[in-house]
Amino acid sequence: MPLNIPNLLTLLRLALIPLFVAVYYLPYVHASIVAAIIFTAAGVTDWLDGYLARRLAQYSPFGEFMDPVADKLMVAAALVMLIADPRIHSLVIDSRLFGVVSLIILGREIAVSALREWMAEIGKRSRVAVSVVGKFKTSSQMVAIGFLIWREPIFELPIFRIGEWLLYIAATLTLWSMIVYLRAAWPSLIQPGNRK
Repeated sequence: MPLNIPNLLTLLRLALIPLFVAVYYLPYVHASIVAAIIFTAAGVTDWLDGYLARRLAQYSPFGEFMDPVADKLMVAAALVMLIADPRIHSLVIDSRLFGVVSLIILGREIAVSALREWMAEIGKRSRVAVSVVGKFKTSSQMVAIGFLIWREPIFELPIFRIGEWLLYIAATLTLWSMIVYLRAAWPSLIQPGNRK
């Protein structure tokens, strides 16, 4: 693994996940705000590592593998914590809807990761490369989750409610991007004899 700036940022994002989780559960009034700041900082490293990898031409197999893994771990950790938090249940419009939307997001991440792995195995990984919809999906998830963790209004703006609606939009983008990937992979999925 080359120790370049993009890879170091990805490793930093991975290291921020347990810190973010620990801070979220601290018994202090502003723990969720500090956790939201950590989550946001991790989200910024996601954008920055990709930008720097392209700008500095510092691509590596490690970075290509770990960058999406770090993103998925960060989102999964945050969603599981939010679903399990009784304070969140009392704030959302409908806790069942919130749970289902979170499961859609997590389920899509698992399904698309498995699809990409399978497509790589048969030599067709490029057909399910990250799309523009996938990038919007990731951005909307990061902003939504950051707002949900923050919870407190900012300048009278209902940050939590905005975050909740953004999460529902992110779930729609999540399904849309999954359909895009499945459509791209569909010819390979229905073709007999793809296995080695």
